[in-house]
Amino acid sequence: MFMRKLLASAAAAALLASVSVSAQAETRVTYKSAKSTSSYYQMAVQISEAVKRGTGGDMILTVEESQGSVQNVKEAAVRPGNYVFTTPPVLVKLAQAGKGKFEPKNAKFDEIRGLFPIPSLTMHFVVRADSGIKSFADLAGKSYLTGKGSFGAREAVKYFDMFGVKDKVKLVDVELNSAVPALKNKQIDGFATAGSFPAPNVMEAAAGTDVRLISMTDEQVTKSKRTKLIIPAGTYPGIDTDTTTTSLPVMAYTTTGMSDEVAYTLTKAYWTEKERLGTDNKWWNGAKPEMLSLMYGKLHTGALKYYAEAGVAVPDALK
Repeated sequence: MFMRKLLASAAAAALLASVSVSAQAETRVTYKSAKSTSSYYQMAVQISEAVKRGTGGDMILTVEESQGSVQNVKEAAVRPGNYVFTTPPVLVKLAQAGKGKFEPKNAKFDEIRGLFPIPSLTMHFVVRADSGIKSFADLAGKSYLTGKGSFGAREAVKYFDMFGVKDKVKLVDVELNSAVPALKNKQIDGFATAGSFPAPNVMEAAAGTDVRLISMTDEQVTKSKRTKLIIPAGTYPGIDTDTTTTSLPVMAYTTTGMSDEVAYTLTKAYWTEKERLGTDNKWWNGAKPEMLSLMYGKLHTGALKYYAEAGVAVPDALK
């Protein structure tokens, strides 16, 4: 009886030791993303799965929902350790300068460091094919949903103003998740959305409804001061011509609170798994190492180590 208890105690101790070693070996990272209904949240989940796969389970990314990039950046000043967040680089620039929504300056923002680019925010101006809309000028007198409070909404209204149709369009300022059913029920003539292509809501709209995308002229792209991007023909059902539009780069950042080892492992796992990510979900094919040139701030030294090993050219400004 005594021996049985002794053996049971020894087995329990061995199990606890094994769990303890496993817990120590496993690195946990918080990944602050976007609203759970957005394509960027889906991407975060995909990155989490890819990193777990790429590290053999040694690194676990816990995805957190966010209300937007401003919140993500602000939390960088108070989150300790392994905190990763996504944002357009311009917000890091504003935060480190203490401008706009980041005024007055918090010195902790100077500790933000870059990791890698993810697919860009791409503007989509969707219209029903039977609406007769082929250009921004044709939006006059039409009802158009912009998506309440979203980046896409702000960007769309800005463009309408630039192109002289803002006061002529009947803007529908409601949540973006109402766009597809409203379009299919002919309650609106179109909607604007910002997300990586192929965007799930545009794919949904194109399923069973004949839709078109408004293509921008080079002059309009220049006026927007955004990056020109081509959505290839065939990306969406029924759209058999290239669409010229604009994009805003999005990057994954962390802080100096993350160790070099963790930053290196995370960056390596991301790029190692990215080809497989692109096979499973085409929007990942838009993220390339050359996009580092669009990053603002400094790269994390752990990420720099990976890029040096991989032979990736890194702009001097990021070093």
